[in-house]
Amino acid sequence: MKKNRTKQRFHFLALILGCYLLASCSFQSEQADLIVHNARIYTVDADFSVKEAMAIKDGIIIAIGPEREILNKYDAPKIIDAQKRPIYPGLIDAHCHALAFGKTLQEVDLVGTTSYDEVIARVKDYGTQHPEKKWIIGRGWDQEDWYEDYILKNYPSKTAISGDGTVTATDQQVGDFVLPFPNKQVLDSLFPETPVVLKRIDGHASLVNSKALELAGIREARTILGGDIQTNSKGQLTGILIDNAMNLVDQFIPESTEEEDIAAWLAAQASCFAHGLTTVDDAGLMLRDIQLIKKIQAENKLKLRIYAMMSDDSTNFNHYFTHGIDTSARLNVRAFKFYADGALGSRGACLLSPYEDLLPARKYGKLLSSVAHFRQSAYDLQKHGFQMCTHAIGDSANRVMLDLYGEIWGDNMSDHRWRIEHAQVVHADDINKFRLYNIIPSVQPTHATSDMPWAAERLGRGRVFRAYTYKDLKEQIGMLALGTDCPVEGISPFATFYAATARKDKSGNPVEGWQMENAISREDALRGMTIWAAIANFEDHHKGSLEAGKYADFVMLDRDIMEVNENKLLETEVITTVLGGEIVYKRE
Repeated sequence: MKKNRTKQRFHFLALILGCYLLASCSFQSEQADLIVHNARIYTVDADFSVKEAMAIKDGIIIAIGPEREILNKYDAPKIIDAQKRPIYPGLIDAHCHALAFGKTLQEVDLVGTTSYDEVIARVKDYGTQHPEKKWIIGRGWDQEDWYEDYILKNYPSKTAISGDGTVTATDQQVGDFVLPFPNKQVLDSLFPETPVVLKRIDGHASLVNSKALELAGIREARTILGGDIQTNSKGQLTGILIDNAMNLVDQFIPESTEEEDIAAWLAAQASCFAHGLTTVDDAGLMLRDIQLIKKIQAENKLKLRIYAMMSDDSTNFNHYFTHGIDTSARLNVRAFKFYADGALGSRGACLLSPYEDLLPARKYGKLLSSVAHFRQSAYDLQKHGFQMCTHAIGDSANRVMLDLYGEIWGDNMSDHRWRIEHAQVVHADDINKFRLYNIIPSVQPTHATSDMPWAAERLGRGRVFRAYTYKDLKEQIGMLALGTDCPVEGISPFATFYAATARKDKSGNPVEGWQMENAISREDALRGMTIWAAIANFEDHHKGSLEAGKYADFVMLDRDIMEVNENKLLETEVITTVLGGEIVYKRE
């Protein structure tokens, strides 16, 4: 009996020890690299759920959920207490020109100039500060922003006279006023031996001086496919080149050095991280650019994730049609960018009916390449599995490209994810083609608020209501991708968010919003900058929402853009930007 009691006591002690060991194991935390907690995390998952904490390991989210659940289960050497601040997926700029933006920081900045005199002053200052420059390059002028200055100087009789004493062929009738493009005369006097190229804000027109024209061999106007060499009423060159005519001069501009391009990328990256952007879709790169990106990524200097749209160029076609799609965690090369037409601001957008403010001249704008070229390229892209992304501003350009996409894909609803970039003016008879052919609209909402002062004059009161129709476009396939088109517009995604939802300019005008029937909700705007942009990039399995198994790319803001009063949206600041679990920006 005593022996049995001893045996029972041993079993009891063994049971107690086993329970203790089991309890110890159950309370042992799993190891993570980073824990974020005490947050309001907008996951942008299918349910648009909001969580409190997440655990990250090896740059990937391994768990996300309630505060206590994450803290009880995981331990990490780095812990971020969000202090109830909002967190969102890393923002994606679905259409920009990041390299070009970085390069503008090395050139004459003409953005925000309110007169041609101010343009000239900035160019003079730049020339003085950089006497070593063999070419002076600038970007950002917009003659629409010079209206008040021009009226004060030139309209006592309401008859505009251009710089050389004549009304030029580029003059623009606005109401009772003629608002001309600038003329090269002053640049010629200041820089007789130094070529000067000043690009309009949209990148679809340039003002160049006589030295630049001389080097390009341009002595008189001639017919250019998809472009114009502007002259005045006397047949003299004004220095204004539109769309493809710009290439006649651009080809002579010395290529930037590798050091300059690296500096441009790193400057662009710093600005992107400071604005909460972790992925950019760079719309129009060359093979040379991709090779440099890979080099500086390998050195871990360039961490920004890049979705590359290759330019419409034989060098790019030959390489990628041979080697195929090229993807990695930080670089995805699977798309080509085409230009169907120009821009509304420089009247290069291709329209079905003439520009209202150029009547009775009946100017329609132009396609920038032949339909045959677009068709052959489209079939080649389909054959090799690449995405086609086409810049289309005018209703004629949109119709041509939508019909061509339909010819390629039909209405089989295949998951090709081909895109129309901008989709600014779409005829009522064509908008359903986005749904019919499963085409993704990729739009830049600040274009609407930048263009609204003059869009009705360009397009006419009837047609302007078919422009910037973001809600209508979203409803076609249930999504749209949002971008900035930087440096055409500013780089801030919060300006994108504000323009998409409030449809007002930076001054809060118009008070009631512009064409508010096509505003989108805040929820849809956030989706457009995250998960829908990721879908447009074939990257939704890696990014675009904060879910287990996806990249730990996220941004913490100083206010909740889903709830704050709209007049405070543009004041939004980034507290922290995290890419792959690494803090890449932290507010001072």
